[in-house]
Amino acid sequence: MRDGSDLDAIVVMVRAAHDLGLESCAPSGMPKQPQAERLAAAGLTAYNHNLDTGPDFYPQVVSTRTYQDRLDTLSTVRAAGVQLCCGGIIGMGETLDDRMGMLKTLAAMSPHPESVPINGLVPVPGTPMADRPPVDALDFVRMVATARIVLPTSRIRLSAGRREMS
Repeated sequence: MRDGSDLDAIVVMVRAAHDLGLESCAPSGMPKQPQAERLAAAGLTAYNHNLDTGPDFYPQVVSTRTYQDRLDTLSTVRAAGVQLCCGGIIGMGETLDDRMGMLKTLAAMSPHPESVPINGLVPVPGTPMADRPPVDALDFVRMVATARIVLPTSRIRLSAGRREMS
């Protein structure tokens, strides 16, 4: 996230939504504390910043930032008084231990993220994961059920991949 016209535009949109009595959730990179405070002051309800996976598998799918960068961003946003929307993606080739690593990280947060999206990978042609097999529906359900158990105060959300479920 950069200061300037991009952040100014986001602040205007957040404030407009807030003034209408609407909640807003923004996914806008890795804000620094002053930027997060500006968004909070404008009325931002929640900040979406997914962990994507557990800490051990993370370097295999993300090379532009570290897992600690993600955690620092979540801490920065939370310190500004904004709720967290933070989950991950299954079906990228991770193990069950990797999935549990992500949930363990989320469960260690105090308080837990208010919203936890569970995404099933949607393979896109031309990307490195284009040939990944679809997420088994029961694996998706197990992940959601486990998330509900270990994150009892969070709202668990079905996100990407739900269209492929029966």
